[in-house]
Amino acid sequence: MNTRQTNATSDKENQLTLELLKAIDQKDDISQRHLAQQMGVALGLANSYLKRCVKKGWIKISSAPANRYMYYLTPTGFAEKARLTAEFFSTSLALFRQSGDEYSSIFDHCVQQEYSRIVLAGLSDLTEIALMRGLQSRSNLIAVYQPGAVRSDYFDVPVVSVLPSPDEYDCVVLTSMEQTNELLSELEITVSQDRLLVPDMLLTMKYRQAAQIEHSE
Repeated sequence: MNTRQTNATSDKENQLTLELLKAIDQKDDISQRHLAQQMGVALGLANSYLKRCVKKGWIKISSAPANRYMYYLTPTGFAEKARLTAEFFSTSLALFRQSGDEYSSIFDHCVQQEYSRIVLAGLSDLTEIALMRGLQSRSNLIAVYQPGAVRSDYFDVPVVSVLPSPDEYDCVVLTSMEQTNELLSELEITVSQDRLLVPDMLLTMKYRQAAQIEHSE
């Protein structure tokens, strides 16, 4: 496993550990099934993380009536939860700053190339950041493309579930944080290379998602 794959695995493990610690902090009589739902993973994987946290001394388990168990965060568990939360917020702030800078550069490029009709691809937290930077550069954002979209607009920009035809746009800017790999792979087939603009941070995210898939197989 290379360094990028190792980092991707570590980030995912930290995220799941934080979700587990938060869930137990909020509800000490939570069942393992609900714990798995809260973490968004299979029951077996949730149980594996729970055992790991018990072994590390972050969680204690006690018996309860009706063959149930109570879970408690230990002082070191609270400390680990605080550490992971601070790390998450630090990463989020860095992500916000980096994404803002990258989208500003992309829209500056659009102005230079006289791309007057721009489609954002993907609804996520990045979409709002890209939208703000696009408006600051006075770019014409004609649509947000989101496969299977259930909403009709995003801050007054139309949301479409089918990518407009090539003669309706000048370029497509990727703004997806979820399923980045799948959407980017689709766009690489349907959009010409010079009209598909992707922030470097999302290219990195694509590799991370691929590494997570490989690790889980």
